[in-house]
Amino acid sequence: MIDTQLLADKASERAESDDFGSDTWKEGLDALVDSLAAEADLNELGEAVFSDQIVGFLVNRLQVERWYRNHPEIEDQEIAAPLFGLGLPRTGSTALSSLLACDRSRRYLRTWEADAPCPPPETATEASDPRIARCQAGIGVTHELFPDFVGMLPNSATGPQECLLLMALDFRSAVFGGMALLPSYTSWLRSCDMEPAYRYHKRVLKLLQWHCPPTRWWLKSPAHMLSIGALSSVYPDARFVMSHREITSVLPSVCALKAALSTPLTHSLDQSALGQHEQLLWRGALEDLIEFRDGGREDRFFDVSFAALQSDPIGAMETLYRQLGDDLPADTRDQMAAWWQENSADRPQGRRPDPADFGLDSATLRQEFSFYDSRFVHNDNA
Repeated sequence: MIDTQLLADKASERAESDDFGSDTWKEGLDALVDSLAAEADLNELGEAVFSDQIVGFLVNRLQVERWYRNHPEIEDQEIAAPLFGLGLPRTGSTALSSLLACDRSRRYLRTWEADAPCPPPETATEASDPRIARCQAGIGVTHELFPDFVGMLPNSATGPQECLLLMALDFRSAVFGGMALLPSYTSWLRSCDMEPAYRYHKRVLKLLQWHCPPTRWWLKSPAHMLSIGALSSVYPDARFVMSHREITSVLPSVCALKAALSTPLTHSLDQSALGQHEQLLWRGALEDLIEFRDGGREDRFFDVSFAALQSDPIGAMETLYRQLGDDLPADTRDQMAAWWQENSADRPQGRRPDPADFGLDSATLRQEFSFYDSRFVHNDNA
């Protein structure tokens, strides 16, 4: 069994500190551990992976707090008008994020610094930081543990990472539900106050940009739709890029991704229960997001179609930049084109997930998500 106090003590020993800052993390960690014990059906590997992950997040939090104690001026950093990527998973949002990361006028969360934000990165060493090699080696281990995950997402130590990892330092994050079926924890996330997670998210961003600009942040996670109100409260000047794809292509792919990460960690994964969980979760997320948009905030949103991105990625980016009011320099455009060509060539192509594998029915999905498809997808059946 996973014991929260033992894990916290282990983290304190490793970080040589017991100052976690505010205690908002405790409620989320308790909810997570209770859900893991009652619902996840973890095997021995699963318990080890989750325990190690929890300790890692606690160590990162302890280190962040130490840097703030020693350098209180970090708090004076400003996070102005960040751009957040939203939209359902498997809608091209990761590729879109990688393309935007080619723009050197923007700051994105790199995988290596999301894994280990302390010491905060320095401009002089950001390309040679030893954490890059360690992170890349860790990605190799991940691919060994989760072989079905290989090729599902572009993944590199220096590439963009979802900022859910920063929210995980407060244990109010959907990242944990990516590796196990945790309905009670997911329900808790949907009902709890998510502002503490975004305040800590902002705290880490200030640390990361302190000695390593630029400060125009590009951040991304589909799960921000689940707590869009809290995000907007902490970042009232945020703008949002939302990617779209037809729902019957999305949900089976989401389930296949989560099954690839969950199956090696559990005794038995109920794939039909996973399908029902994801269907309810993302329908609710879209309903909340649309209500938020329609509440006088439409001007903060910019939409990108999966079909347009696949058929003409550079054209789609040029359109997005015009809508954002930004210039797209020729060298950035060339880097985007090079990234797309390289990743399209190297990415393995697996079989298209069958909705029936997860107890999903395409006709039912089209009916239940018609409020979304009819408004945003426009016959995008790629």
